[in-house]
Formats: sequence, C-alpha cells, structure tokens
Amino acid sequence: MYIDNQESLEAFVRRARSSGLLAIDTEFLRESTYYPKLCLLQMATDSEVVLIDPFKVPDLAPLRPLLEDQSIVKLFHAGGQDLEIIYRKLGVLPTPLFDTQIAASVLGHPQQIGYGALVAAMCGKALKKSDSFTDWSLRPLKESQLEYAADDVIYLPQVYRVMIEKLQAKGREQWLQAEFDELGNPARYHEDPRERYKRLKRGSSLNRRQLAAAREVAAWRELKAQRVDRPRKWVLTDEQIVEACKRGARTIDELFMVRGVREKLSTRDAREVVALIAKGMDLSEDQLPKPERPSKSEPNVDIQVDLMEALARLRAKESDIALHTLASRDDLAAVARGHRNVAVLKGWRRTILGNELLDLAEGRIALAVSENQLKIIPLS
Repeated sequence: MYIDNQESLEAFVRRARSSGLLAIDTEFLRESTYYPKLCLLQMATDSEVVLIDPFKVPDLAPLRPLLEDQSIVKLFHAGGQDLEIIYRKLGVLPTPLFDTQIAASVLGHPQQIGYGALVAAMCGKALKKSDSFTDWSLRPLKESQLEYAADDVIYLPQVYRVMIEKLQAKGREQWLQAEFDELGNPARYHEDPRERYKRLKRGSSLNRRQLAAAREVAAWRELKAQRVDRPRKWVLTDEQIVEACKRGARTIDELFMVRGVREKLSTRDAREVVALIAKGMDLSEDQLPKPERPSKSEPNVDIQVDLMEALARLRAKESDIALHTLASRDDLAAVARGHRNVAVLKGWRRTILGNELLDLAEGRIALAVSENQLKIIPLS
C-alpha cells in the first residue's frame, strides 16, 4: 500500500498498534547533503506492507507512539543509517529493536551479510536488486522501485522468527541485547564536532601541535557543513585540512597554497580557518590532544595477536560465530598489551574465548598443530 496522505498514515498506525512486529527500512539520498534526505519509509507488519512517501505526507509525527510502543519489536537489517534518519526526522528511536544483520553473525553467517543473501538463506527467496542504485527523490516512483522497496521489509518478520527459533535453540537469545541497546542509544547519533579530527584521513601523519590545529579546523568544517547542509568534503576535504595544518598556514596566501582550497573557501572563511590553525598551533603543551594511535612505548604484540587470532578462529568456527563478532584484531591487541576492559573479556565472549585468551597471554596454555588441527595444550 502506497501512503501519500495524512489520513492513510494515521489509519495505518491504528492498525499496526495491534501487531507484535514492525519491520522498518528507508530509502534516502546523501550524495549532495550533510544530512540524509529521507525519500521513502517502508514498514511491514505480519498482515501488510506500506510505503510512506515523506514528500506527500505532511506530518510523520503520528508514527512516534508506534515506534516507542514497547509491545512491538521493531525489525531492521543493518539499521544504523535508518535509525539515524528516523531519529533526526522524528526525534525518537524505535524500541525495542532487533537487527537481523547483527543476529546473523552469531548464527553462522558472515559479520556483515547482505539482506538479499540472508533472505535467500532463511526464506529461500531470491530478491531482485535492479533498483538498488536509483534516485529515490524522483516522482513518480516506478513499479519496479515500489516492488524493490517493499521487498526490503516484507521478509523481515519471517527472517526474525526463524532467527529467534535458532537463537533460542542455541541459548543465545540474550547475547545480542547489548548490541541492540547500543543501536538504540541516542548518544550514538550525536557526534561532538571537536572529536571529528580523530577520523581525518592521514591524520596520523600530524604531530600533536599540528593535530591541535586540525581539531579546530575539523570542528569548524563540521559545523559549517551542518549549517549549509552539504557534505563535509565539499567544505574542505580531510586531505586539505591535514595539509594546511602540516604547513601551519597562518595567512590566507599560505592556506591557498594547498591545492583546491582557494576554490572552496571564501576570503571570510579562509580568514577563520587560518585563525583556527594559529589557535591550535599556539596552545600550551598540556592542551594538545594525545594521538589515538598506540604510543611508541607500548610493546609490539603482532606475534601474540597472531596466536590469539588463531585461537579466536578456532572458537568462532566451533561456535558458528563470525570471527570479528567474537573478537576484533584491535580487541586481541588490547588483551595482548594487558588491557582488561575489552569486549572480548565480557559476557558471552569471555565464556567462549576470553578466558582462554588470558590463559594464552599469561602462559597457562600453548598452541600447537597436530594432524592439520590446532590443539590447545595446558601447561603446568
């Protein structure tokens, strides 16, 4: 059902309140904006599928009580971006929620399995993907687009039920609650502009003083991009910020020496940027940011991590869990360096792998290969 008016939306909400499940997906564009532009909102219960046109429906607010109804499980597949859009558009996050991509990773599937592959595995249905790269802002939508959009939610209730049965059979139903809670945490969708510098490409090439300048400029860029609703790279690219801060540009002429900057910044903006570079470069030592990368004083643990990863692969395969869901290489490196506040040392991950990682790190077990199999050998 295609919903293009307020009355139809409100009627759907009334019907959906009696359902125990609500599958949700979105179609959006983000190529030329900072914030994603919602173009279509798909929802499905056990009895119907609706495609809500946000260009035609003047007010989506009636969806809020439905999204917050604790008696209805909200279903997503790789729902991070969908949740971001819903939160920005409606000011609420759906709860309780269940993400089938996350759940698949503890049921023997790859960590980031696609929706089509999961539907094929769980429902035996091959989905068409002919409209996966299309302009969803154009109207009217073609019949093939509407079919594609409906497919993105129509199978989620069936996938969910198959998954719940498998999770219960394996005793894993509660394993994922922390991940789902994190998805539904509003703090996840609020980024501090002054933390953005930590994600600059090639930012690791900067010293602490240059990094302080980059912190100022990256924060300025973030706020500017939000204000004009344009991609941050349209304001300045990561590479341009890093190069300007590496040069310590304190005049507009020096800033414009960085390739492409002259074409992007007005004189007024350029004046702000060089003032921010100077501000960051002139900070006192105790105000300079500390690099995110491990200190040179920390030991190299590549060999230990390789051994830990071999053990992690073994336990992941035995337990039918995606390796990186069980333990990332960064987690293993942290354990090897003596850190203990690490995800793999908590909850179900500690039971399956974490305790053995500690035994390996502290010399209580060893690894060996026998008959082409990895063996764990207890040491006295």
